[in-house]
Amino acid sequence: MNFLNQPPRFLFFTGKGGVGKTSIACATAINLADDGKKILLVSTDPASNIGQVFGVKIGNHITPIETITGLCGLEIDPQAAAQNYRDRITAPVRGVLPDKTVKGIEEQLSGACTTEIAAFDEFTSLLIDADITKKFDHIIFDTAPTGHTIRLLQLPGAWSDFLEMGQGDASCLGPLSGLEKQRAQYDAAVKTLADETKTRLVLVARGQNSAIKEAARTQAELAAIGINNQYLIVNGLIQEQDIENDTIARSIFLREQKTLENMPSELDALPKDFLYLMPMSMVGIESLRLLLSGRVVTYSNVSPVSLAGFKELAVSLLVEEISQDKHGLIMLMGKGGVGKTTLAAAVAVELANRGFPVHLTTSDPAAHLTETLQGAYNHLTVSRIDPHLETLKYQKEILATKGAHLDDQGRALLLEDLRSPCTEEIAVFRAFSRIIKEAGDQYVVMDTAPTGHTLLLLDAAGAYHKEVARQLEPKHAHFTTPMMQLQDSKRTKVILVTLAETTPLLEATNLQNDLRRAGIEPWAWIINNSLAASSPTCALMKIRAQNELKEIAAISKTLATRYAVVPLYEEDPIGVERLHALIQGVLPPH
Repeated sequence: MNFLNQPPRFLFFTGKGGVGKTSIACATAINLADDGKKILLVSTDPASNIGQVFGVKIGNHITPIETITGLCGLEIDPQAAAQNYRDRITAPVRGVLPDKTVKGIEEQLSGACTTEIAAFDEFTSLLIDADITKKFDHIIFDTAPTGHTIRLLQLPGAWSDFLEMGQGDASCLGPLSGLEKQRAQYDAAVKTLADETKTRLVLVARGQNSAIKEAARTQAELAAIGINNQYLIVNGLIQEQDIENDTIARSIFLREQKTLENMPSELDALPKDFLYLMPMSMVGIESLRLLLSGRVVTYSNVSPVSLAGFKELAVSLLVEEISQDKHGLIMLMGKGGVGKTTLAAAVAVELANRGFPVHLTTSDPAAHLTETLQGAYNHLTVSRIDPHLETLKYQKEILATKGAHLDDQGRALLLEDLRSPCTEEIAVFRAFSRIIKEAGDQYVVMDTAPTGHTLLLLDAAGAYHKEVARQLEPKHAHFTTPMMQLQDSKRTKVILVTLAETTPLLEATNLQNDLRRAGIEPWAWIINNSLAASSPTCALMKIRAQNELKEIAAISKTLATRYAVVPLYEEDPIGVERLHALIQGVLPPH
């Protein structure tokens, strides 16, 4: 393995959810411990649970893994760290400021940036405090800070004055107000990250376009701030020898090979390794040892998998229920790579096929609706909101208003804040809000929607809901804002899209909780690309299908009031005919 060739003291594994970061980090820890090294394995990933992987309780303290000589674990709880942040910042103003103002501050500090910076605050000592870590030869981190977080930590000390003067009230500088350690410690930690003699950063991806694009984005973002000590692992690839006569497995294999052939040049230039799809879950020491061993796993006499006993709906029944309303807003939400764009297009096509006027829109830069639809269709209008252009427009507006009277340093700080992921969501939602009102007369189907955090951030700041309420005179008391429409289940139906895999399911669950905090109740779930619903024939895929049943059971029993399962098909559903067939549950061959 290239990434294990003369490894430095610190190893970071990063990548989008569901690519296998935790499994690879755990397998690396075992590999190095088996070589006689003393290892500390640290998790800062909300979706990670290294204790569960090893079958022991770890938590937020260094804990020996007794079954592996020389290995210890530590789980930094980023949510707990973020809550401590919020408590530190809001405690002095509770009872002093109005409750609504305090709630606004809390919401401002509830986003991903706060969680990531709080986690960085927690593990900084592991990078620079020799007394804590001196007995370990290697420290392995499951999840690394993003380039955006590192840029924030590199900002000049003036950010504190900027906040205290009330000029930095946007989404991302706010978390910095909770930092209590000396800035010198953060400078030392960032220098350690950039030092190739001390640190190696491993990008983890899958053989899928969305995962490769995310890895390429991360590579460029980190390289731009001087972190070039990067390696690449493409995980979970299907080997041709495992395909047998399974047409679905062969189709996946060919798609993966095409993705690898078209890998961006900057990513392709990195030292890289390829890991292959394993039949078993990566839980337990022996399974983890196999992951990096290169040994061939054999299996036989695997029983077919069935969804008998589950009470899932056909997607066609979901659309049938939606069609009873005659108009409305349909929002498909979920993390990247779960198939939102295809399902949004399929729902829109099915509603248009029934004669309803439909506006299908997306803000996903990776979405290619015209390619998915392959031509025009009666009653269907298609649009795409460009997140980059909308963000530039929003940044320009904020700099022209809030930044108009700032000095150069203040404007630089405000501009850095406007580079946060929250800014893009706010800018895109402003564009979406212009389309939402159309849902009173027709169907509007949205692919990629703002999170509950962004909606509450807008609401707390008075950008939409409260702003409209303030500006209207009492005699004009009847009004509907975008936020109110999203909260109205008669006007809006939110459909969460996920895969029957641990990390995508956890992310969808967190998204549901996030939306509920904003007063938005998801209407249905769709479990997409399910092997368990595809009747696979090769042993590898049958075992993987068996593993899905636990996730499907969790959705059916505790998470969703209604849900549908969409099989993994041999070919992508492209073109109106195949999108219509996807809704009906039978995809024709090419």
